[in-house]
Amino acid sequence: MKILHDNLFSQIISIDNLFCSWNEFKKGKRKKKDVQEFELHLEDNLFNLHEELKSKTYKHSHYTSFFINDPKRRHIHKATVKDRIVHHAIYRILYPIFDKTFIHDSYSCRNEKGTHKAVDRLQSFLRRDTPWRVSTGEVKYYRVIIKLDIKKFFASVDHEILFDLIKKKIKDENVLWLVKETIDSFNTKQNERERESTGIPLGNLTSQLFANIYLNELDQFVKHRLKVKSYARYCDDFVILYSVGNSHGCSLQDAVGDFIKDNLKLQLHPDKTIIRKPNQGIDFLGYVVFPYHKILRTKTKKRMFKKLRAKKRLLDQKVISQESFEQIRQSYFGVLKHCEGWKLTKELSDLIDKKGRSS
Repeated sequence: MKILHDNLFSQIISIDNLFCSWNEFKKGKRKKKDVQEFELHLEDNLFNLHEELKSKTYKHSHYTSFFINDPKRRHIHKATVKDRIVHHAIYRILYPIFDKTFIHDSYSCRNEKGTHKAVDRLQSFLRRDTPWRVSTGEVKYYRVIIKLDIKKFFASVDHEILFDLIKKKIKDENVLWLVKETIDSFNTKQNERERESTGIPLGNLTSQLFANIYLNELDQFVKHRLKVKSYARYCDDFVILYSVGNSHGCSLQDAVGDFIKDNLKLQLHPDKTIIRKPNQGIDFLGYVVFPYHKILRTKTKKRMFKKLRAKKRLLDQKVISQESFEQIRQSYFGVLKHCEGWKLTKELSDLIDKKGRSS
């Protein structure tokens, strides 16, 4: 689908885009009651949505909130089916425009990126100038600063700052109306008298794009102002590598903290900054990464086996099907393919035999 910058709103609200958005949205959700109810009168619902958007009478509805443990406790806010189709429609048109502005080493929720490529990129950084690779005879290490978390990132995104960043690229007033309607549909501020609106909901497809637009400011600052060559980010998890002998590197953490505080109204998590040498291994996105090998994080391993045993009990009780159980098990095999996990693969295979019975 070719994106024309001078006709964005028409492209977003077009019947073709709404149907494509529906087809993308419904994948894996066909058994949900609200999805089935919407599909029962699909054409009427999509044509009515088109008219609401065209006349700008569309209003974003409420969210349903719930908690998941994945693995830490997260507060999810689920929009209605109609609103989620709008999110897909916006994303389909705006993503290609903004994606071109992102740095190469931003890996979250982008085509042909993802966690495994982020981990591989980090490993390639760790291989640079490790002691056995230095030809000058001088021993050099990289010290790695890892900020595993920006404190309450999704809850802290400032609506005004985010909207201003989008306005720098998008000039269509109708698109900006729809984007603002989506952004302002959610607010973590409890006091209505507070002027500032903050927060984007975990669960919205648009939140993935908005997060990258917001943190692209950090990416550009680190790469072009601080001149850091070895930097990678996955959502609000990011790594910076610098030479131990580089005095500039010692102030990088403070510089990043000051920048996100002054420009994005964010804070680094005070307890989640880790400094390591390459040979000590770096805990990143579920793996412990070394220059020449990767292992699964212990917590991830324990969670994997705990979940599989729980699913096995559900299988024995006929709550889930053999097919569903096998899909889960194969997904774990896929995780282990990206690290030195042959021993864990064998343990996983020994835990459940091919027929799904305890061995």
